Amino acid sequence: MHRVLCRQYHSTKGVFGFKPKPVKEFRLNQRIIDARVQKSNAYRWVESYRNHAHRVAAINPVPFIQSTDDCSHLLDYSRYGLSSADRIDPLGVVNSSDPPAALTVEQLEQLLQHIYCGTASIELAYIENEQEREWLAENYEQLFHTNLNGSDKKEIAELLLKSQAFDNFLATKFPSVKRYGGEGAESIMAFYRQLFICTAEANLSNIVVGMPHRGKLNVLTILFQTRPAKIFRKYKGLSEFPPDAKAMCDITNHFNTSTNLNINGKTIHLNLLNNPSHLEAVNPVSMGKTRAKQLSLQDGPYHNDPSVPSKVLNIQLHGDAAFVGQGVNQECLMMAEVPHFDVGGTIHMIVNNQVGFTTPGDRGRSTRYASDLAKSIMAPVFHVNGDDPEALTKVTKLAFEYQQKFGKDVFIDLNCYRRWGHNELDDPTFTSPLLYNVIHNRSSVPDLYAKKLIESEEITQNDVDTTVKAHHDYLNSELQNLNDYQPEKSYFEHQWSGIQQAGNEVTVWNTGIDYSLLNLIARTSVNCPPDFALHPHLRKHHVEARLKKVAEGNRIDWSTAEAMAMGSLMYQGYNVRISGEDIGRGTFSHRHAMFVDQNTNEIYIPLNDLNGGAGGKLELANSILSEEAVLGFEYGMAIDNPNNLIIWEAQFGDFFNGAQIILDTFVLNSETKWMVCNGLVMLLPHGFDGAASDHSSCRMERFLQMTDSKEATPDGDDINFEVINPSTPAQYFHALRRQMVRNFRKPLVVVAPKTLLRLSECVSTHADLAPGTFFQTVIGDGAVSDPKKVKRVILCSGKHYYNLNNERLASKNGEVAIVRLESLCPFPVQRIQEELAKYSNVREVVWSQEEHRNMGAWSFVQPRFENMCGKRITYRGRYEGATVAVGVSSWHAKEAEQVIKAAFQ
Repeated sequence: MHRVLCRQYHSTKGVFGFKPKPVKEFRLNQRIIDARVQKSNAYRWVESYRNHAHRVAAINPVPFIQSTDDCSHLLDYSRYGLSSADRIDPLGVVNSSDPPAALTVEQLEQLLQHIYCGTASIELAYIENEQEREWLAENYEQLFHTNLNGSDKKEIAELLLKSQAFDNFLATKFPSVKRYGGEGAESIMAFYRQLFICTAEANLSNIVVGMPHRGKLNVLTILFQTRPAKIFRKYKGLSEFPPDAKAMCDITNHFNTSTNLNINGKTIHLNLLNNPSHLEAVNPVSMGKTRAKQLSLQDGPYHNDPSVPSKVLNIQLHGDAAFVGQGVNQECLMMAEVPHFDVGGTIHMIVNNQVGFTTPGDRGRSTRYASDLAKSIMAPVFHVNGDDPEALTKVTKLAFEYQQKFGKDVFIDLNCYRRWGHNELDDPTFTSPLLYNVIHNRSSVPDLYAKKLIESEEITQNDVDTTVKAHHDYLNSELQNLNDYQPEKSYFEHQWSGIQQAGNEVTVWNTGIDYSLLNLIARTSVNCPPDFALHPHLRKHHVEARLKKVAEGNRIDWSTAEAMAMGSLMYQGYNVRISGEDIGRGTFSHRHAMFVDQNTNEIYIPLNDLNGGAGGKLELANSILSEEAVLGFEYGMAIDNPNNLIIWEAQFGDFFNGAQIILDTFVLNSETKWMVCNGLVMLLPHGFDGAASDHSSCRMERFLQMTDSKEATPDGDDINFEVINPSTPAQYFHALRRQMVRNFRKPLVVVAPKTLLRLSECVSTHADLAPGTFFQTVIGDGAVSDPKKVKRVILCSGKHYYNLNNERLASKNGEVAIVRLESLCPFPVQRIQEELAKYSNVREVVWSQEEHRNMGAWSFVQPRFENMCGKRITYRGRYEGATVAVGVSSWHAKEAEQVIKAAFQ
């Protein structure tokens, strides 16, 4: 439309070189010129409304301060050479399915005020894509020429009234409970209702929702089919799970649901995810779960035609203060259109309370709107007054249509308020007296909307009273019959059937594979098309070297063992995904699971051409430079399907601390809190190699502090995740395979190597991978010829073993045995006892580690060893330190030598 108008305007200026005409004809053309200039001026005026009117729109339901944002001069038609009496042909100026006849400027102004300055408005000036911008303007303007029908309005009113009745009921029956109700934001119900209708009409199959506390219980019990009795039972101090569930449980506002909704005859599966109190942390999780469902359906980003919309919709709700304050939101938006993290667009709603905890909105951010972060990815933003659920319904429909058409994120900024402050037991007047003076002297959103419909005779007061009473009676019945309600099992169903919680018994899982298959996998992992321009260094030092090692079968290195593990799982039908920064080649240039054509930049993943087997696929997701959002995304993928091996690799081990919130609130305890299992693998490169404090340690002590293990339950229910420090490629091979072949899922922390990736002594043989082999929690000392001569046993873990063994070989010390703890948690008490029993003349058991005394595994190993093995153990290692490692190479070398010497002294 804009291009057409400009072409008309410029052609009248003679830029195409038309010949001069007689004076009479020229005057006629001048009138045409004047008309076209006028239309162009009108278009510029309309554009000013599209670009700036949101600043003066009536989108705040509780205004208490006069706005200082005066942009009225930008909307003044006289600024564009127009007068009130001018008549404008609206065709090509204002979008409408039924264009009116010529309007006066005054009439057109009224129309623009109605569309752009009412209870809804739109921001789109920053959107660079002209097609998107014009589509939004056209469809938004047409949207406000339509009205909802009576049945829609009545349904919306009923939902709002039920939401209010629910909050009132809880306030009466449980007055001392913080419920984080929906009061002031009841229009959320209209948002969900319209989205459900849209997803049914579009034949979508799944909705994945990430939502914080605000109004969560309202939508759970009214729209998401959760029995109120479940909420009441929790308020009465009872568990939300059946008695046989081994769970510590969580508060009601963190509840989830997984249910089938019947919307207009269509079945849609809804997942509302558990969320912690770390607001916004659930957002990347919801994206990851969405992507996992798209993988299962092979649609959306996985479809042969990316333009085909996914049948899975991701919805995220945010609080205004949390959205601008939590950096994970920027990380999520930066992932939104990145390959391997794209979910085909998310529909976002910011529940804009205009206050964060007790901080007024204007003091909680440096931007005009809470939604301004959306501009970083040029996502359109609709601003809506929370008092107008009809405007919200229209905008929600348009937001859905945009997301489906363009496959991009879109935002709704719902301006509302909290009636009672941060929670129902709070007094917000301490810090926001003027705002709450307005709030406490106004009617509620449901009452205002019901009054409007009563006045227009679309419902009656009796309809209102009947709806409220019926819902109150239903809630009261649920409360009265609470003892009849028994929690239903809502876990280990559907794709998780066959998975169970870990038992108390010690388990060993056969993870070995016939070497003929492993040989095929390893050779395939370095195969590429004949016309592929492979990097010459890779051809010699990776491809040819791997083929030689595989043929010999006795010098299998770390990356080859990894390829064999992943390929064998793919052969069995499991999908494997590795994500992280530069994981395709590996931080230490060791993996090279993908090749890049040196002439075309084409990417080729050899293992995806593995012949035979059940056809599992490998996805290599080189991520953005983020830890929190990426790890949250991978956790979301891991909880959706137990048949997907999801691996996240930190660039360096200590970089996990950027994702600490995801670890603390999701990965490491979701089974304990929510009965949500995951088998996520985290590779954390670790090793003291003189790289100073930021690249040396994966801080294993932090993980060990967050778990426990008892002698009787090495695989047991008190262990929330596992920590291993493998010292051979075969051990790593078995650990990855064990994640999938077991009948339970636990997160796995791998204290991953750096120097071992290429250490000549760190190799395995095909016999170490053969059928009947498995992950060894403890590796004994096979170099000891006479156990009776051993006077000292050194316990260690991981890479440190090779340093100790080299010292023993150099000193020819036959009185020392070195025993490797490959598993730190579960703590392998029985296997340690079996190894120690071999050495009847031992005088001292020593724990040796590279890390400082107050770091590493010592504080975890020492009490468990002494309490469970009944023996004393002595520490040998670095002193207590305030930082991980020294930053001077000569100091590091001296310390490293002392650590090794001390273990033998």
